[in-house]
Amino acid sequence: MGKRVFLMVLDSVGIGAEPDAKEFGDEGTNTLKSCSTSAHFAMPNMQKLGLFNIDGVKDWAETVESPSASIARLQEKSMGKDTTVGHWEIAGYVSERPLPTYPEGFPKEVLDAFSKATGRGVICNKPYSGTVVINEFGDEHVKTGDLIVYTSADSVFQIAAHEEVVPLETLYEYCRIARKILVGEHGVGRVIARPFVGSGNGNYTRTSNRHDFSLECPGTTILDQVKEAGMEVLSVGKIKDIFVGRGITDYVYTTGNEDGINKTLEYMDRDFEGLCFINLVDYDMLYGHRRDVEGYAKALRYFDDRLPEILGKLREDDILMITADHGCDPAYTATTDHTREYIPLVMTGKNVTPVNYGTRNGFGDIGATVLKYLGIESQITGTSLL
Repeated sequence: MGKRVFLMVLDSVGIGAEPDAKEFGDEGTNTLKSCSTSAHFAMPNMQKLGLFNIDGVKDWAETVESPSASIARLQEKSMGKDTTVGHWEIAGYVSERPLPTYPEGFPKEVLDAFSKATGRGVICNKPYSGTVVINEFGDEHVKTGDLIVYTSADSVFQIAAHEEVVPLETLYEYCRIARKILVGEHGVGRVIARPFVGSGNGNYTRTSNRHDFSLECPGTTILDQVKEAGMEVLSVGKIKDIFVGRGITDYVYTTGNEDGINKTLEYMDRDFEGLCFINLVDYDMLYGHRRDVEGYAKALRYFDDRLPEILGKLREDDILMITADHGCDPAYTATTDHTREYIPLVMTGKNVTPVNYGTRNGFGDIGATVLKYLGIESQITGTSLL
């Protein structure tokens, strides 16, 4: 049986502001600590592994004397704090220049090209909360058929449309059109389809049919290398979208964290050699951006409750790596956007000797460790922990 690595990203579970957080407007943020203030917060299984012994976390949480996993705190090298650059850096590519953002909305030439190609007008064109924008502009969209285009502090071009006004496949095609337009100077990290339903008068809700159309990573990633080595790269959740399908041999989409955990468990029953890369998005999408401390805490507790099932399926030569891609502090009210934070790494398996690696410079150490364990010579940015 070959070696397998299960790399699980708890989307947005940051563990404290990075030294340059002030430059991003995120001074003092700490996603995990904010969640710990809720009466619903409990992560005893992650605590045993050593989550609370990580640098910074141990300053406010109850540690254990002998963690059963290897642990580290990782500082981001890339100039960003979003899903795209976070996952790229985990996979070994550092984004030295920030991806473009549009705090004043997208320029006329971009929207003109988009409207000409789709045959539809555009409304909104401002940074907005995704749940608010559909209720403020939804009636106008339903009446006119114009597309709701909006952004955030992140490098995203988001298109919201009612599923009965714009069929899903049509909305996805509009996103593909936008993706072709948004290159070079305007190469945003993601174009995101945001379908919604509802009866009108501001009574609209988003559906689970979101789809991301990412910018292709400019450099080599661990997905490329593992696949080129003849091994499998399995994707759970939006990993396939983040990497535009490159380097992936099989994938499943998910409807949320519960579904993501269930599908990960199914992959764990499968015989393969290589990498299973998982993203659990609910922390970020449902709770972080909505600044819902209680919901975020409950979601973390749910993951911790399911963790013994995951650990119980690890085989002799398996490694489980649990990490994040950025922060999204639900108690931070200055914005509703991601926050510039350190991320945790908790690594366990029968072949892993528990070590506290302290604070590491760069998320790419995760990717380098994956390659080292699988016996692949690294071509990425990062240093193996093994």
